[in-house]
Amino acid sequence: MKNLPETTTCLTMLIGPHQIEPAIGLAPMAGVTDKPFRLLCKRLGAGLAVSEMTTADASLWHTRKSRKRMDHAGEPEPVSVQIAGTDPQRMAEAARHNAAQGADIIDINMGCPAKKVCKAWAGSALMQDEGLVERILKAVVAAVDVPVTLKIRTGWAADQRNAPGIARIAEDCGISALAIHGRTRDQKYAGQAEYDTIARIKQDAGIPILANGDIDSPRKARQVLDHTGADGLLIGRAAQGRPWIFREINYFLVTGKHLPEPSPAEVCAILVEHLRALHAFYGEQAGVRIARKHLGWYARDRRGNAAFRTVVNQAESAAEQIDLTLQYFEQLELAVAA
Repeated sequence: MKNLPETTTCLTMLIGPHQIEPAIGLAPMAGVTDKPFRLLCKRLGAGLAVSEMTTADASLWHTRKSRKRMDHAGEPEPVSVQIAGTDPQRMAEAARHNAAQGADIIDINMGCPAKKVCKAWAGSALMQDEGLVERILKAVVAAVDVPVTLKIRTGWAADQRNAPGIARIAEDCGISALAIHGRTRDQKYAGQAEYDTIARIKQDAGIPILANGDIDSPRKARQVLDHTGADGLLIGRAAQGRPWIFREINYFLVTGKHLPEPSPAEVCAILVEHLRALHAFYGEQAGVRIARKHLGWYARDRRGNAAFRTVVNQAESAAEQIDLTLQYFEQLELAVAA
């Protein structure tokens, strides 16, 4: 990997036959980890990039939204696709469908805390019913020849941290790797992630464990690995507007040193690449609209970001959106050089 000494090795792990190198992945996030963002994060150092969750409801597979979520043409292997649902047989069929569409790994969502997902007893709500968890896992694993992974939280609520029990069920059912977000569902994304539960699961697990939650810097990544003994990491919100975090973490884990922060010009080049990919993937009108949240994340904590967002969010064409972005980051670069 670029910027890494050739004589050193990075964090690696196996998911079935797939070597994940580095074992630092992009966590699935609805509305965020679409194909353009996955491709960008992989180019900038992610060893794995999990798709947005796709529904197990076959009646929705032919909608434009689902077709975009299931588009993996030209995506580097391994392609990991997350599925969400509550019915074992529907989940099995969704796994078969996505494997036929090019998924190398099927990931099962039992970690999403969103109300509309949990209200339908999907996502992290499933952790309340361990019998249903087992039936879903067995059905999906039996349905496909590709590895199946599982994403969970530490439990449904603070007094119901049953992740260790779910982990045992997962391993018994043939799950190839388990990702754990260090929060309960009722926490959503509030408070601080805890890693003791992940460490306890890792101590007893015979399958790879990925730690997730609040990993927002190279030093925090090192601390979480040391605390949990996890085989790999998943990065979620910290990658929003900062997709080079994977390269930074890997470099630090290998060398113990920090890469320099990218200059405004370097950030601008990455952002414009991202914008163009969004415009091409979704079409100009939808691409410009979807890009607005990413523009806010890239500009976050930068000088004049509020004024920039006000102006750029009014852009209606791809060309105008890119031109305003170039102007903003050129001003930041000039300020650095002054």
